[in-house]
Amino acid sequence: MGRRSSIGEEDLIDALSRVFRDTGYEGATLSSLSQETGLQRASLYHRFPGGKEQMAQEVLAATESWLAENLFEPLKSDDPVDQRLQAMTRKLHKLYSGGKQACILNMLSSASDGDSPFAEAIKRIFKALIDALAALAEERGFEQADARDRAERAVILLHGSLVLSRGTGTQRPFERFLETLPNELLGHR
Repeated sequence: MGRRSSIGEEDLIDALSRVFRDTGYEGATLSSLSQETGLQRASLYHRFPGGKEQMAQEVLAATESWLAENLFEPLKSDDPVDQRLQAMTRKLHKLYSGGKQACILNMLSSASDGDSPFAEAIKRIFKALIDALAALAEERGFEQADARDRAERAVILLHGSLVLSRGTGTQRPFERFLETLPNELLGHR
């Protein structure tokens, strides 16, 4: 099977994202990135002169754009809160392939404290997610501090469910998270 001579921009970023989500930044090799994209190393370096770091930065930027378009902005609509939250759970299901796919934010996070070239983008994306969920809880009538606590807990549960799903080889923890998210975020005042 021959290599592709070209790949569309969106497909390229998706392919790179799959590698980073499966293996993390350190585990992603140029060979694995080349194989997944169908491009030779020279073509990858031509497109990404900054190498693997630039590839990961562009994957993060695309992820941030996708989240803004598919989650953050729709959560601000005039639709009923419950309807917006249900739409968000469907988008999360799609984004994480029903719990099979790791979160790029987790896989690009570095164990070293703020040392990662991705730290600022990751913090910004987490803040936007927490802010969007907290705004929903406030709209439902929760005080600002309580709404923020609920939003942070929801994000903790989201990412914990993804880790548990991958670690146990079953999508059930992620599916359960999606089922319980409305109550976790908006239930019992």
